[in-house]
Amino acid sequence: MDAAFTLPADATIDTAAALAAQLPAQVRAGSGVLQVDASALTASDSATIALLLEARRQAQAAGRGFEVHGAPPKLVELARLYGVDGLLALVPSASASPAAAS
Repeated sequence: MDAAFTLPADATIDTAAALAAQLPAQVRAGSGVLQVDASALTASDSATIALLLEARRQAQAAGRGFEVHGAPPKLVELARLYGVDGLLALVPSASASPAAAS
């Protein structure tokens, strides 16, 4: 498994540009599926969704797959709200139970 692109606790509008600047190197650094580790994420907003969509776009342009692991409930909820949860291939954290999403 390739090393994951790990999101920090805060991946909001205040930090998304700096995180996006790291994406090209992360995409070039591996092969196969680009895995984003969102397990530390505690603060997210629409900029987080935009960052993940850009990561997915870059991964696909490089011929790689894309997945987000450890997605916290708020991120899952935001992705569903924007209708992009399927595009982001979210793998919820253990605390994001299906019952909580109903």
